[in-house]
Amino acid sequence: MIEPSQMRMARAALKISVRELSKLSGVADSTILRFESGKGAILTTNMKRMEEALEAAGVVFLPADSTGGPGVRLRG
Repeated sequence: MIEPSQMRMARAALKISVRELSKLSGVADSTILRFESGKGAILTTNMKRMEEALEAAGVVFLPADSTGGPGVRLRG
């Protein structure tokens, strides 16, 4: 599962707002904001929809490893 910080980084990399991610994923903007701020849990289905929308837009999610924490990059 991706971290709230990765979601924020992914949106920043793509230059899209919460509202735009909401339209792309079909997840309410209030749900996205709550998840990104760490103020609540999120349904697995909503997480998957957001993750798939961001990946379709060009983001690759990177897991934490021995060199650093989780992150994102743009597909080349």
